[in-house]
Amino acid sequence: MLDVAPATVDTALARFFAGSRLRALAYGDHYTALWDALEVASAGGKRVRPALVLAAYEGFGGRDQSIATPVAVSFELLHTAFLIHDDVIDRDLARRGVANIAGRFNDRAVAHGAAAEQAGIWAAAAAILAGDLALSEAHRAIALLEVDATMRGRLLDLLDRAVFVSAAGELADVTNTAAREPLSVTEVIATLEHKTAVYSFEAPLQAGAVLAGATDAAIDALGRFGRLVGVAFQLTDDILGIYGDPAKTGKSAVADLREGKQTALIAHAGTTPAWSIIAPLMGKHDLSEAEAEVARVHLTACGARTAAENLAQDHVDRAVAALDPAHIPLALRARLVELAHAAVNRAR
Repeated sequence: MLDVAPATVDTALARFFAGSRLRALAYGDHYTALWDALEVASAGGKRVRPALVLAAYEGFGGRDQSIATPVAVSFELLHTAFLIHDDVIDRDLARRGVANIAGRFNDRAVAHGAAAEQAGIWAAAAAILAGDLALSEAHRAIALLEVDATMRGRLLDLLDRAVFVSAAGELADVTNTAAREPLSVTEVIATLEHKTAVYSFEAPLQAGAVLAGATDAAIDALGRFGRLVGVAFQLTDDILGIYGDPAKTGKSAVADLREGKQTALIAHAGTTPAWSIIAPLMGKHDLSEAEAEVARVHLTACGARTAAENLAQDHVDRAVAALDPAHIPLALRARLVELAHAAVNRAR
């Protein structure tokens, strides 16, 4: 969606993990293995969040990579922490078909002779601790930034809000599955905005702009753009979670239905006669592929897929409209418009 973040981000991350691993050696093999697993968990991503920090920073004339890179790294580590904790919440031992930190430590426990229950404790403990370590460094990277106290405070406030709001969104995402009736579209959108849009799009863009000395009007515009395009991205993610090709998305096309995940698709379906057919399939833990296909057919027939796609596109259109050329430099605006369209036109 965006050009990948400069190599300085990967270099800074590699330096951080190398130093942490050396420190960990004094605390035993298991702790060293935890840091190895955390480094693996942070690798291989698209680096969208650091790319957004740097795009906004450079777009408003920022040129000092030594100042911008730690902020970019901070948001990448925040993302890593949230993914790790999200896997714990979902009790997943793999991500994109590869063992995650919990999976690696579950296997490690078994290799050390642990029984299944004890291995599960190893898995959860390792993942929670790894996420905490990444989250701690995300804050430390900004706290040690060589800028004046006012600037540092503004950046820490953005990071704090990202964590605070995302925690609310994550909790809502979990508790929403217990709802007896489908949520409204408004409630679904609020959860998407809180869980992902703020920390993934709004905050990184605003952090880069703040660091470059952009105007309050520009920072506000980027915030609105980030929230809207972040929701569009997640709406598309939810569509792919049911209709996507697992070989491309890297995740199951049945899991969201088995979980009973409240999405815009379900919110729309709940207002139609098709809900009587779809409802018994939602949250069915042993849902088969054949049953999932029945749900897909009826979600399409009742207009849920089209409604969700239209909603995502509407958010993209509103996001682009928020990029007032009076406040956003043209080159940056062009990059962000491309990002907005790519958020919904993708197969993974």
